[in-house]
Amino acid sequence: MCVLRGCVPKKLLVYSSKFPHEFDESGGFGWKFETEPKHDWSTLMANKNAELQPLTGIYKNILNNAGVPLIEGRGKLWTHTRLMWMESYIQQGTYSLQLGACSFIPEIPESEHAIDSDAALDLPSKPTKIGIVGGGYIALEFSGIFNGLNSDVHVFIRQKKVLRGFDEDVRDFVAEQMSQRGIEFHTEELPQAIHKSADGSLSLKANKGTVESFSHIMFTTGWRPNTKNLGLEWVGVKMSKNGAIEVDEFSQTSVPSIWAVEM
Repeated sequence: MCVLRGCVPKKLLVYSSKFPHEFDESGGFGWKFETEPKHDWSTLMANKNAELQPLTGIYKNILNNAGVPLIEGRGKLWTHTRLMWMESYIQQGTYSLQLGACSFIPEIPESEHAIDSDAALDLPSKPTKIGIVGGGYIALEFSGIFNGLNSDVHVFIRQKKVLRGFDEDVRDFVAEQMSQRGIEFHTEELPQAIHKSADGSLSLKANKGTVESFSHIMFTTGWRPNTKNLGLEWVGVKMSKNGAIEVDEFSQTSVPSIWAVEM
């Protein structure tokens, strides 16, 4: 769910990334440091995970106290009223699907070396130099996080400006301020391939050239409905070309016993 996979862990990383700027500003208010503050990524990840663990239990208890059985594992629809889970079958009269979405990484050469926003929240080590593909708010959030944690950040966008659809003054101001913080923007760049070198470093080839020596390359290029391999086509649920489930005004699918709710 969003709280565990996005909102809370990302906010914790945002909080952590703000401290270097506060350290820089503190000198004008009389603070002095005998040594330069250092950040320990493993401590941040461990404490982030410790913060999330109780939340998992809280949500499980909410379901349990409401008398809702929780079945953990992967299932798929076998018929319009039967769900196959592991090697067992669960019979129900109706189903409500709340499947969410999964991140989309373009199929370019060696794209398997790229990470998405989920992986970025749980990396084993902090990026030294990261290329972030995308110009939306998720891309900029992570750019600010890693920049604040002293990573070398490069942002690749297809457009001339970030935050398409936002107010023009906001778009200009955000890009200006982030550039002043040291984030490098590569505008009107379309990624074409990733290459992993023998030393483990990554390079990103785009239409204007290649940038090398990345420790991580991250794509924030949109989402796709999380509907694959669930048996939806098998039971006759109609879907759009991108895999989204088609519903009526009451959220009912083409199969009368199956509803789908957008998360």
